[in-house]
Amino acid sequence: MATEPIRVLVADDHPTVRAGVRALLETVDGIEVIGEVGDSDDAICVAAREQPDVVIMDLRMPGVGGIEATRRITREHPNVTVLVFTMVADGDTVWAAIRAGARGYLLKESGAAELVRAVQAVAQGEFITSPAIAARIFAFFAADRSDRAPGAFPVLTAREREILELVAQGRNNAYLARHLRLSPKTVRNHISNVFAKLHVADRAEAIVRAREAGLGGVTETTSGQR
Repeated sequence: MATEPIRVLVADDHPTVRAGVRALLETVDGIEVIGEVGDSDDAICVAAREQPDVVIMDLRMPGVGGIEATRRITREHPNVTVLVFTMVADGDTVWAAIRAGARGYLLKESGAAELVRAVQAVAQGEFITSPAIAARIFAFFAADRSDRAPGAFPVLTAREREILELVAQGRNNAYLARHLRLSPKTVRNHISNVFAKLHVADRAEAIVRAREAGLGGVTETTSGQR
């Protein structure tokens, strides 16, 4: 009996990356690319509709972002596996992606054979990452984290925590969009997610919660920010 192919959805906001990944995977027997999207919201919708075996997920995309998309997909569709494929390598982001449900984490500098092997591995239920990312995961757990607010808001993703930190400093949405290089809509989506997860009604309440937890230590403002 023939083995069913691994059905893959490619989610990346760069058309050249999507085209390259598709071209690579279409040369591999046993892998079928069933679609590609350039927005994290679209990734959630298409994954729900098509039920791929693997979603190759970039992290920095328009919409709710790759980590939140990973969380929603893996929570709502446990048969769908997410393989993160990104340029982001810091330990906090790696850990946030794993907590969100990613079964693999590769950097875009990885070779073609490594990406193919990762798709095949996560489709079989394995966890896979490159040696460089494995070292960062180890460093994340080994590092002295006493300088951070201990245990503050573990429900937040790394990006949401970063945004809450800036909000607690009094930064407005325009500043967040410029500083984080995000669209205004993406900033609004992240802030809405933060409010929902913290069960707060508005910005003022979020700031109070954040500062009580030790966030937002820098309060100075820049000209034209408000």
